[in-house]
Amino acid sequence: MLHTAGISKSTDQIAIVGIGCSFPGGVESPDALWQFLCRGGDAVVEVPADRWNVDAVYDPTPGTPGKTVCRRAGLLRDVASFDAGFFEISPREAALMDPQQRLLLQVAWRALEDAGIPAESLAGSRTGVYIGASHSDYHGIQQFGRRQIDVHAATGGALSIVANRLSHRLDLRGPSLAIDTACSSSLVALDTACTALLTGECDATMVGGVNVMLTPDVTITFSRAAMLSPDGRCKAFDARANGYVRGEGAS
Repeated sequence: MLHTAGISKSTDQIAIVGIGCSFPGGVESPDALWQFLCRGGDAVVEVPADRWNVDAVYDPTPGTPGKTVCRRAGLLRDVASFDAGFFEISPREAALMDPQQRLLLQVAWRALEDAGIPAESLAGSRTGVYIGASHSDYHGIQQFGRRQIDVHAATGGALSIVANRLSHRLDLRGPSLAIDTACSSSLVALDTACTALLTGECDATMVGGVNVMLTPDVTITFSRAAMLSPDGRCKAFDARANGYVRGEGAS
């Protein structure tokens, strides 16, 4: 969460006052992330069966239609658990919510706790929400016959709601934007939030990003484009570099 002391043209007036996160490797706090990095932790795993059947979509031959050369990814341990009652959301609506929405609610609450800001104190405030997000796998895997379409189906899967859900739940009155600029989405969200603070459009902002991988479709697309590492390892700035590894998380 970002906060500013007042309207200013200087970035010195902007401060990060609270952080919440959920990353692969069981990392659920900034301190846990630091410790994970210090001990050289590895959160890249073979895609488990509760995501998709990796054997069914794997082929070591690059460019094979419908297949990927990469079996590994950086995955969260649990994207299903969610205390809907805590956020005053009915079980029926929660079942139709993209896990990305659920994760953001959880990490946003942790950010408020980290900042020592009671959630109710923000109600009615000029607090903006800027979230980077690019895909919604969950909406694509839900199968609805027309007679089974629920009132929550649209809001559960719409990418815009990853930001709007926070604004609604906390009664925030600033701008509420889901920003998609592909790999730079979270960084652009941060830049947009800082601009809103500097111009006085907002008094505070909640800014972050989210990605959850529930189907192999995007992975297959990136593999066909020769973007993924066959051995599931990122080797940035190394002569051995042969692609990158997809990952997920929220902060």
